Amino acid sequence: MTEVIIPYTPRPLQNDLHQELDNHRWAVIVCHRRFGKTVMAINHLLRASILSDKKNPRFAYVAPTYRQAKSVAWDYIKQFTSKIPNIKFNETELRCDLPNGARITLLGSENPDSLRGIYLDGCVIDEVADMPESVFPEVIRPALSDRKGFCYFIGTPKGHNMFYDLYENGEIQPEWYTALYKASETNILDEEELRQASQTMSPDQYNQEFECSWVANIPGSIFGSEMEQLQEDGKITTCPYDPSLRVDTYWDLGLNDSTAIWFAQTSRGGAVSVIDYYEVRNEGLPHFVGVLEDKEYLYGTHNAPHDIEVRELGTGRSRREVAYDLGINFRVVPKLPIEDGIHAVKMMLPRCMFDVKNCKDGIEALRHYHRAYNERTRSFRATPVHDWTSHGADAFRYMAVGLKQQQVQQAPQSFADNKWDPLGSDKRMKAIG
Repeated sequence: MTEVIIPYTPRPLQNDLHQELDNHRWAVIVCHRRFGKTVMAINHLLRASILSDKKNPRFAYVAPTYRQAKSVAWDYIKQFTSKIPNIKFNETELRCDLPNGARITLLGSENPDSLRGIYLDGCVIDEVADMPESVFPEVIRPALSDRKGFCYFIGTPKGHNMFYDLYENGEIQPEWYTALYKASETNILDEEELRQASQTMSPDQYNQEFECSWVANIPGSIFGSEMEQLQEDGKITTCPYDPSLRVDTYWDLGLNDSTAIWFAQTSRGGAVSVIDYYEVRNEGLPHFVGVLEDKEYLYGTHNAPHDIEVRELGTGRSRREVAYDLGINFRVVPKLPIEDGIHAVKMMLPRCMFDVKNCKDGIEALRHYHRAYNERTRSFRATPVHDWTSHGADAFRYMAVGLKQQQVQQAPQSFADNKWDPLGSDKRMKAIG
């Protein structure tokens, strides 16, 4: 057997990645700029091609565009295969044919249908955030099935998109590997270079490109840094329902608008497990009675803002009264200025853990809740923007205020019941309301 030496000496972090990738079929690698992710990925594909014992192994490097694949990776392919005898390059197809029958091809994702019909033993998808979301599930994933090939996603964050979803889901999947490398932690770029970069870039640009921030491109984000810290601390994860604790709900009731509900369990130590989130538009209270019943939680208190007591002109009854007749005994959360509520949320978030699946839409609302930028004054407005994020954020604000209130006055609870019946005993509802 001919010895093949690839002219590549990985950095320590790159070497660690090679070892991890050898043991995982799926991986999501988030890297700061100039980490060397493409060099690492190309050499991993090359090593896999050389060592493969399958017939006619096929590997691919996929970039957002064909032109980008050529400019970023083609020279690396030729550089690191230069010592391999009888290597062949097809410049037109950006294809490298190895003597053992293996092939590495560079592809672009701008025309996903052109990639259909191939099979792959391994694939690296670079800058995933810039690609059509259909590329992996509809094209690449089926191509990997026949030979059980691997796929590694690499890139730098660009907000919340498919790349973020892959990273977030990968963190809770035991067969997936995830890693995030910040420039402030890797020491690949020296402090002076990073300092100069920070002086010529906006804080958001710097945090996105060098600190791998998922929320840096959301100007004026109110809870962005807190949510990012929760992500880093592993508190956005699997958070199952604990049958030994009651579930409290916190509502933002919409009239001809969206209604948002958070479902949370609070331990005796004060930790808050946010286990579920529900939001829907233009539905009445009977709909939500069904939602509560279907979830089969053991409920504690149901909390709503002060406007639930406003009486409707047509009937003269408040929505709180209507809800009570339907079996939901709401507590009214104290009315506080928005800024006081926002402060309460910021104080509470470090105590929270979120279920990444059940609370996905609510988590996104908290991350994107923001203030508008005033170009004339070069400052952010005091009032948060009212958009799709407002309902989830407002309901969570009521949770923070409501929990603070409950620390002072706890509701009496009966533990005789195993399941709450929203259409059942008024006596039981009064006991927990």
